[in-house]
Amino acid sequence: MTVFDAHFHIVDPRFPLVPNNGYLPAAFTVANYCERVVPLDVSGGAVVSGSFQAFDQRYLKDALAQLGPGFVGVTQIPGDSTDDEILALDRAGVRAVRFNLYRGGSATLHDVDTLARRVHGVAGWHSEFYLDAADFAEVAPILAALPRISIDHLAMSDDTGGALLRLVESGAVVKATGFGRISVTDSDALMRDIVTANPAALIFGSDLPSTRAAIPFQDSDIERIADAVGADHVDAVLATNARDFYRL
Repeated sequence: MTVFDAHFHIVDPRFPLVPNNGYLPAAFTVANYCERVVPLDVSGGAVVSGSFQAFDQRYLKDALAQLGPGFVGVTQIPGDSTDDEILALDRAGVRAVRFNLYRGGSATLHDVDTLARRVHGVAGWHSEFYLDAADFAEVAPILAALPRISIDHLAMSDDTGGALLRLVESGAVVKATGFGRISVTDSDALMRDIVTANPAALIFGSDLPSTRAAIPFQDSDIERIADAVGADHVDAVLATNARDFYRL
């Protein structure tokens, strides 16, 4: 079974890295990634900018050129980016803007509504959010009004108010990623609830190289997802949902 890896990071020390709370990740180049995922039969994926890359685009353009067709980018851009800059990134293979509300390094919550709508209007991009479910009371109304969104790492912690599933029911996509960094009490049950609410809403990502995660990605995480969502949903969750979402 081929998979689409909808969330991984490339860390190439040839390009600028910005310490985040004093943290800098070890190198994890395109060559490192390709070697690591040989057992997974990865046929495409999404390179996601991390907090430690801030607004640098050079590493991402280089990574996408090396990875080739089937791979797209998710980048962080400042709120005052021009339409021409957005379109140039789109031509390089970028398909989404990321708002890192959990660790920073991206445009701020203040910029979310304006920037998310603009990138969608200019280039058809969606917006991806690294956030904690504990903050849904503040951010869920903002997210619900946006044209197209995804949420990283099963929203990191238990969503006690039901906002995540309400967003899913209205079209939001959720990434089944980062099991070694989240504190969701029953992530398997949450994945089942998501595909029940919207079969197109759950997508797999390895989160490699699992920077700062207590437990790095393991190949068995794919089996865990498959067991949780069941045979009727596994192909969609591991590949086709993400290909559709990233417009491939």
